Amino acid sequence: MATRRELTKEEKIKKEISRIKRALKDLDKNKLTVVEPLIKTAAFMAVSLPELEATINENGFVVEYKNGENQYGTKQSDEVKTLLAMQKNLCTAVKTLADIAPATKKKDSRLKDIMGE
Repeated sequence: MATRRELTKEEKIKKEISRIKRALKDLDKNKLTVVEPLIKTAAFMAVSLPELEATINENGFVVEYKNGENQYGTKQSDEVKTLLAMQKNLCTAVKTLADIAPATKKKDSRLKDIMGE
């Protein structure tokens, strides 16, 4: 039985870009050209978030620091800060893409068509 190889990050990003573009397939071509950088950014963030989550799960949410000779403490790790910022930015990008997407047409059920409603 053949095992599936793990996709590279670039391949995952391309796959995510294709998925987003499929969702926006009814969008005007000019608008699609304008939002292309946003699509690429959103795809990058969507692929990178699980990597950050894995790093945080492995290393924890906090790191210890030392300021001066006797001042010690813990603080939020840089990975957590990056994760939170990236999640916020991804939500904004997805909302922007959703707002420009054309409204989907509601499909009537075949039963309603048969009944003449």
